[in-house]
Amino acid sequence: MALLDILTFPDPRLRTKAQPVTVVDAMIRTLVDDMLETMYGAPGIGLAANQVNAAKRVIVIDISENRNEPHVFINPRLEVAGGRVETDEGCLSVPGFYEPVTRRERVHVEALDQHGEPFTLEAEGLLSVCIQHECDHLEGKLFVDYLSNLKRARIRQKLSKSQRARA
Repeated sequence: MALLDILTFPDPRLRTKAQPVTVVDAMIRTLVDDMLETMYGAPGIGLAANQVNAAKRVIVIDISENRNEPHVFINPRLEVAGGRVETDEGCLSVPGFYEPVTRRERVHVEALDQHGEPFTLEAEGLLSVCIQHECDHLEGKLFVDYLSNLKRARIRQKLSKSQRARA
């Protein structure tokens, strides 16, 4: 397993729409393992493949307290259900910022697991929010897109400035 570099906003590669996985093979399973290691090491609770510059429809999530209940979603298809909930969201690609975002309270997901087996999941609460957040990444969308233009511009400016300072 390997730690992968996480792209940070406003990197244009984060806007790349992820492509479907055609075969769940050793390469995809290695990507999943590396994404899990990267997510845990960050630390975070979710990661989409295009956040690590792999334009594949793969997400990993673990919201468990002990960080030992990973969820893997390959080619997830999402159906929103239920009411709306507002939560403070953060993102490994937008480090240090947490802003309120409104999402659906419950979702139904169909996907493949890391072995290529299909499954369905009904999720609610934090898991539902996290799935929606990560599925947005697969479409090239970030949580900052739900914010006002002014807030998004301020975040972009601060992150760009800190990236230049590190270069």
